[in-house]
Amino acid sequence: MQTAVVNYSKSKGSVEIREVPLPEIGDEDVLLQVQNVGVCGSDLHQWMATQSWPVNYPVVLGHEFSGNIAVTGKSVKNWKVGDRVVSETAAVINHNSPLTKTGLYNLDPERKGFGYGVDGAMTHYVKVPQRCLHGIPDNLSFEEACLTEPCSVAYNAVVGNSQIRPGDRVLVTGPGTIGILCAAIAKICGAEVALLGLETDRSRLDIAAKAYCIHPLYGNAEGWCKKTDGLGVDLVIDAAGNSATLKTAMEMVRPNGQITKVGWGPQPCNFSLDPIVHKNIRLQGSFSHNWPIWEKVIDLLAKGNLNVKPIIGGVWPITDWRRAFEEMKDGRVIKSVLKPI
Repeated sequence: MQTAVVNYSKSKGSVEIREVPLPEIGDEDVLLQVQNVGVCGSDLHQWMATQSWPVNYPVVLGHEFSGNIAVTGKSVKNWKVGDRVVSETAAVINHNSPLTKTGLYNLDPERKGFGYGVDGAMTHYVKVPQRCLHGIPDNLSFEEACLTEPCSVAYNAVVGNSQIRPGDRVLVTGPGTIGILCAAIAKICGAEVALLGLETDRSRLDIAAKAYCIHPLYGNAEGWCKKTDGLGVDLVIDAAGNSATLKTAMEMVRPNGQITKVGWGPQPCNFSLDPIVHKNIRLQGSFSHNWPIWEKVIDLLAKGNLNVKPIIGGVWPITDWRRAFEEMKDGRVIKSVLKPI
């Protein structure tokens, strides 16, 4: 048996520490000893029962994780016990899906991820298919490496699903982990970037401004977005978990510009989408990531071109999960990290 952070029902607050069995691995799996696991906004949503996706209760939370291989299945090749790895989130996919066959298994309708579809990594050992594994170099700490997943979400939103040219002006809404990482990656791409939040987000906006040279905006973006020619920014990345921010995006983007929406906002919009038409805006969704994105992100992290240390607000044992969750929920830290001990 092992200690785990378990989301046990759809009721609000239904997360607790439980003893769960050690996973049994198949021939194509490894048993991964978890070193660090990041707390995601989706974990908080499941804790508060505000998620918009189905959950297979009871389930061990956690899909941002790093660790060492403890046991390998009979058919596992190219991996050995002790290897330092991170894991993608697509724990279950349909290998015969047309999307999977073209490398877009992240969009496979039958995909099930760690932490909601199958047991995740907020525990000591987790079962992982070998196809999900990526090696990490010795110079990349487990604490940093466990954030490969949110970095990959941001990379796909900014590089995969948006068009940025050096000198473009980019507004990112939502100063959570994904928003800050989107802003940081947009800077790497050569854009001038501002990050929009509320006055209550000041501490997170200040961290982003200092760490990534991003212009912080508190509550109002119009002055910054329209200061050059009055038309707006080239790209808005909507990383806020609120449907209303799409209205801000439509107002701030210039004609023939682009909006990339990566934040989940399940509530109805209750406003017209006509600006998308009369401003000739390209509205693009962005979801998850795939193999080549992970390899790019690991390289960026290992070389120090993308630094996630400034957003890690603390490391807590999994038995202190509630404090780690509350620190993020209340905005006192950007990213909480758990460590099994």
